Amino acid sequence: MTKEIKDRLVINSELKHLNLARHFILRTIRKVNVAPSDENKIVLATDEALSNIVEHAYQFNKSGYIDINVEANPKQFQIRIMNGGRDFDPDRIKIKDIAEHIKQGKKRGLGIFLMRRIMDEVRYSFKNGQNQLTLIKYLTTSDR
Repeated sequence: MTKEIKDRLVINSELKHLNLARHFILRTIRKVNVAPSDENKIVLATDEALSNIVEHAYQFNKSGYIDINVEANPKQFQIRIMNGGRDFDPDRIKIKDIAEHIKQGKKRGLGIFLMRRIMDEVRYSFKNGQNQLTLIKYLTTSDR
């Protein structure tokens, strides 16, 4: 890929629309030089972010929006997700010991942990009543 790609999808804050978002991200990934080993990881990180927005920012209220913007160039794949739900700062969530978390039988609460492990950068801000989460994956030579 020698040019920059920009694409956008806006969905309602309903779990049933997350499948549409998954396909959007995967379709965009396949337009750029993302290694196949990273494709599903990026989709998973995005899906975790979107699920958290539906559950925590909107508390499963179906009247909200989720604005997904993707920008990609030969060096990075960036997903910027905005919504007007309750502010939620992922930096407040700390999992100190993943093994202990699992040992305690907890099956939830790993979304932010996964996003941070999968993506190279995870940034959050809340301005003018809007949450903005930015997920960035640096691109290396594809193993296609």
